[in-house]
Amino acid sequence: MGLTDFVNRQPETTAIFNEPCNMRFLLRKSPQLLSSQRGYGRSDSYRVATTQDKDKRSPKKKKGAQNKDMDELKKEVPITEHKMSIEEVCRKFQTDIVQGLTNAKAAEYLVRDGPNALTPPPTTPEWVKFCRQLFGGFSVLLWTGAILCFLAYAIQAATEDEPAGDNLYLGIVLTAVVVITGCFSYFQEAKSSKIMESFKNMVPQQALVIREGEKVQINAEEVVGGDLIEVKGGDRIPADIRVVSAHGCKVDNSSLTGESEPQSRSPDCTHDNPLETRNVAFFSTNCVEGTARGIVICTGDRTVMGRIATLTSGLETGKTPIAKEIEHFIHIITGVAVFLGVTFFILAIILGYSWLEAVIFLIGIIVANVPEGLLATVTVCLTLTAKRMAKKNCLVKNLEAVETLGSTSTICSDKTGTLTQNRMTVAHMWFDNQIHEADTTEDQSGASFDKSSVTWLSLARVAALCNRAQFKAGQDSVTILKRDVAGDASESALLKCIELSCGSVRSMRDRNKKVAEIPFNSTNKYQLSVHETEDPNDNRYLLVMKGAPERILDCCSTIMIQGKEQPMDEELKEAFQNAYMELGGLGERVLGFCHVMLPEDQYPKGFAFDTDDVNFQTDNLCFVGLMSMIDPPRAAVPDAVGKCRSAGIKVIMVTGDHPITAKAIAKGVGIISEGNETVEDIAARLNIPVSQVNPRDAKACVIHGTDLKELSQDQMDDILRNHTEIVFARTSPQQKLIIVEGCQRQGAIVAVTGDGVNDSPALKKADIGVAMGISGSDVSKQAADMILLDDNFASIVTGVEEGRLIFDNLKKSIAYTLTSNIPEITPFLLFIIVNIPLPLGTITILCIDLGTDMVPAISLAYEAAESDIMKRQPRNPARDKLVNERLISIAYGQIGMIQALGGFFAYFVILAENGFLPSHLVGIRLNWDDRSVNDLEDSYGQQWTYEQRKIVEFTCHTSFFVSIVVVQWADVIICKTRRNSVFQQGMRNKILIFGLFEETALAAFLSYCPGMDVALRMYPLKPSWWFCAFPYSFLIFVYDEVRKLLIRRNPGVSSLQCDSPLSPLTTLRIIEYRSLAFAAVRVQKCEHYMYIIKEMDVYSREYSKEINKQNNVTS
Repeated sequence: MGLTDFVNRQPETTAIFNEPCNMRFLLRKSPQLLSSQRGYGRSDSYRVATTQDKDKRSPKKKKGAQNKDMDELKKEVPITEHKMSIEEVCRKFQTDIVQGLTNAKAAEYLVRDGPNALTPPPTTPEWVKFCRQLFGGFSVLLWTGAILCFLAYAIQAATEDEPAGDNLYLGIVLTAVVVITGCFSYFQEAKSSKIMESFKNMVPQQALVIREGEKVQINAEEVVGGDLIEVKGGDRIPADIRVVSAHGCKVDNSSLTGESEPQSRSPDCTHDNPLETRNVAFFSTNCVEGTARGIVICTGDRTVMGRIATLTSGLETGKTPIAKEIEHFIHIITGVAVFLGVTFFILAIILGYSWLEAVIFLIGIIVANVPEGLLATVTVCLTLTAKRMAKKNCLVKNLEAVETLGSTSTICSDKTGTLTQNRMTVAHMWFDNQIHEADTTEDQSGASFDKSSVTWLSLARVAALCNRAQFKAGQDSVTILKRDVAGDASESALLKCIELSCGSVRSMRDRNKKVAEIPFNSTNKYQLSVHETEDPNDNRYLLVMKGAPERILDCCSTIMIQGKEQPMDEELKEAFQNAYMELGGLGERVLGFCHVMLPEDQYPKGFAFDTDDVNFQTDNLCFVGLMSMIDPPRAAVPDAVGKCRSAGIKVIMVTGDHPITAKAIAKGVGIISEGNETVEDIAARLNIPVSQVNPRDAKACVIHGTDLKELSQDQMDDILRNHTEIVFARTSPQQKLIIVEGCQRQGAIVAVTGDGVNDSPALKKADIGVAMGISGSDVSKQAADMILLDDNFASIVTGVEEGRLIFDNLKKSIAYTLTSNIPEITPFLLFIIVNIPLPLGTITILCIDLGTDMVPAISLAYEAAESDIMKRQPRNPARDKLVNERLISIAYGQIGMIQALGGFFAYFVILAENGFLPSHLVGIRLNWDDRSVNDLEDSYGQQWTYEQRKIVEFTCHTSFFVSIVVVQWADVIICKTRRNSVFQQGMRNKILIFGLFEETALAAFLSYCPGMDVALRMYPLKPSWWFCAFPYSFLIFVYDEVRKLLIRRNPGVSSLQCDSPLSPLTTLRIIEYRSLAFAAVRVQKCEHYMYIIKEMDVYSREYSKEINKQNNVTS
């Protein structure tokens, strides 16, 4: 970083280094700083770790005017008027610096450019949003099932005299399920995005313009380019303006640039970047104090705010990961259903069925594969998790975002207020030629210096008196650190520090009455006040001053050391310089303090101090010390970042703050971990130029927005690929969006945090946008998918864990639900192939899917996380699916088959007890279902009427239903864990225990409740028939426990996957890795040591990836 840039970071030291004498002084005192702090300067291009042979990828050219417009909006703000002289601006807009525009010219511009308003984008009607909930995602499968049911019933009604109503009932139920669930989801997400309405709330209503020399109050929409306008404290800026004059004007740019401190405005161009220069004020920002006059240079959609609004509302967001998973699941289920349906349709034709019967069978099999209750289960599970997250300060606006956060692999976090407390705090003091750490505890138990020191008391007195901040009234019972303060952030920090350390500042001020004051301004770079002293015997006045350290030092000829004034010699100046640079290098804002007792003979009691034409001493003062402030990290953030790192989540800081401050906070919270260096750190350590450092040696990097602007897409991709710890500083809203898109190109699921309007494009583009609930603007909250109610980064990590948990638990719920599909389908298949009486009816299947299975499936959403949930790498959406071949293999091919056996066992037992042995059932279906046959003989020659046969059949249906409930006991228990034994996990899920009792009670109710034989064709069972499926339930439990035991003992080899745990290439690399590990110990002093360490790191990462891949496979 250039030294000028370093000082420019200090808000009160922007202009002083333009003075040649001060620059020479600093260069003379610390020439080594220019080499050690390079890299952030505009002249030194940032060197990034780019590969020599670039990827051949190049962005495809987008077609259509809309896409071109979006690309234009992503470019930097095209404002150049800040570099022009006032005369040039006047000529460009044909306006006058005194008279303003003529009314005719203003009317002409208004017709040409349109009103000064934001163009609303096309909105989505509510009925369309409702239809998306009704016909989107999983609902498609259920609608298909319902239509096929109605079609099957129509065919039956056309070909049979008395068609069975089963298909009609099923179609009606499926329709009802879709409609009810769709309505539920619609109302859950009724707080849909209303971004443009939030932007409209920021638009000022009135503006004061000067036209033809007269001041006129007009509607803000009528402001045009070239208008001469005036603003004062409390006004909202009506357009982007080029400041032509200002008197103490400060604007609040926090919603636009993220800078929390009010920014001074003046006619001078102080920076090439229009967002950082002082002579431009932006549309919709607030003027907090002072007055200014300016020429309008942009209106409406052409303003910086307008560009952000258009960019935000025009961004297209892709499907959420969970939406993609549901779509993938639909494809799998549809594939299975169609395959089985077509297979048995062909088989039915071969077996001699008519084509109408074969079509009915085809539809029946397809519908039987539809898990009717799964849509409601998934929706309820997501809703329950959203409510649980809300209790942990994560308010989810979009249900699908619940799981998205769990899939997150990269978090792009804002700094101020998210990683930090958004509260400036005094961090260090330098006095008596020593740096001391400030004690910010309420009880002052952590003081590291002598509070009775004369120098400290003098420094505290200056900080308290030369300070306009004061506590708001009525807060005596509130702790000092939590009190609200009227005043800017720096002075508030000083006020609280002195109040904690020295007691009541108000009392100190009362005892030292202020008689004169020069407020801080950008010209002087200091604040000064004159006070009477509290000593009644001393009639001298006390002058106190604070400001930019180098400016304060220029005003001083002496320095206080150990309570005594000493001449300011070169050695003490160098000590000051070293302390200043050390504190500044920590990313802290540094202020200098000095004082002097004015001679009584020159300034007697009652002297009239003139602060306009200064008539008193402002030089030859006594330097007292330095105090530095920083917005400290939140206490829970370092631990949260550590958890993210353990969970394989990359945390990137994206901030509008200065690189040094950003880097200091990044190191403080662990985003840049201890020992990891940037190219600048390596250059400083080796005392070599930055250009001689190999970028690949740096794991961390800090990139300035100006350097980011010059990077190609390939270079950007290389940075994101090759650096594990990244900080982007001084970024614009467009650059935040580019960073998000870059991460997404790497295949990352990106979460973005933000609180300002400037964050809204990135929030909307991210896979999940996370806004701040306390400090966040309305625009950011509307653009986001989730809101942190406590503005704490640690809450995001909690959300990640909940998101991972719901994905695991949804997978368990789906596995549980799908397993019962096999015992529901196989009866129908045997009914077709073997011609046996139907073992399980359609109505009974509905009782399972929408009755007994619902509560246990939902209860799995309450299942506690397994121990490794935050130690796994983020799931790869391309590979780690919610429903994959392995889950289908277990649900359908293993557990489902055992369940089907249990159901058929109960079915055959009941028929056998009624005289129909299994061998007698084959081929009996046609006679069994023939209403005219009333003398069908069983295995013992007993004749059965049609009604008697149907009572036995429906009793079999009930028994098959109860058997499925019994085997589902074991199924829900084994679904509790992926790999752990149930005995390890325990049965602490009270909702699941309730679910077991509920499904059993419901099954008993449906079986024994009078009238169920008419309503649902359910008949009472003998108690012994309940026990038919018990052995199969026990078999399922034992089988799965053994399977999981084998997985735990052989992580790479299981019944689900036969691949080797490591590829041959990686196995060879691991052998080489171990050899290198031993070699590295022997050659630590060898020049190849760093190479070996790097290779070890490469192989270690490869090994970790392979092991993680296997863990995901065996899951």
